[in-house]
Amino acid sequence: MKQTENYTYATVPTQFVEANGITFAYRSYGKTGGIPIIYFNHLAANLDNCDPRIMDGIALHRQIISFDYRGIGATTGKQGNSIAMMAKDAIAFIHALGYHKVDVLAFSLGGFVTNEALLLEPQLFNKIILAGTGPRGGAGISDVVGKTYIDMLKGYLTFRDPKFYLFFTKTKNGKDAAHQFLKRLKERTENRDTETKVSAFLAQLNAIKAWGKEQPADLSVFKMPVFIANGDDDRMVPTPNSYDMAKRFPNEEIVIYPDAGHGGIFQNHEDFVKRALEFLNK
Repeated sequence: MKQTENYTYATVPTQFVEANGITFAYRSYGKTGGIPIIYFNHLAANLDNCDPRIMDGIALHRQIISFDYRGIGATTGKQGNSIAMMAKDAIAFIHALGYHKVDVLAFSLGGFVTNEALLLEPQLFNKIILAGTGPRGGAGISDVVGKTYIDMLKGYLTFRDPKFYLFFTKTKNGKDAAHQFLKRLKERTENRDTETKVSAFLAQLNAIKAWGKEQPADLSVFKMPVFIANGDDDRMVPTPNSYDMAKRFPNEEIVIYPDAGHGGIFQNHEDFVKRALEFLNK
């Protein structure tokens, strides 16, 4: 694996590694040495959907690695039809990079995948950050499909990226943050990732819907430190799920950003990066 300490997220090269019969596309950069941070991305997100301000802010102090799930972006294979399958792939990817202990920063769907990965191999994970996400069987998680379709239609009718509606509130602060976030996602102008296929997007939606209806897992058995973050008005993965997870994990911290939605960490990226690094480096 190449050492890429002098890059930004807009310039870091995409690399590839074989695991679980899949060729995974990933980007790795930042301050090497110590435990790396693996970024678990959101629904239908390829590598270009990571917020450069969060990635670069963390990379100044730690090594951070983003990757495409099976069938997403430049990663090969057919998108898995369950969250558990995605978790198995993620673990295989981490081991293929040669790591036996990692920290995790997971957003939205990434948090669901992390929940399942904890059940499969808890000893692999040192510290966990869960943002804009919830536990298996959490309230309203199975409704993500309907809300996504509604906001995709809004985006189509208004010529806007659906994330403008899905990730942010309708307040002035939310709309301003949405514009800034979507602009940041375009900073990488060369060697961008492959667009996500509609079939892969639909498979992920179906996996989320099924996972949201499954029986909750016992999170009290996981003793590693967990940091939970969200906005106070998350309509994709309703904010009460963040409080629910905080009650279930025995060693947790939580921050809920006011006047913020699903993408609260993007709207408040400066504060979030500061809190995340403090948590990870304790």
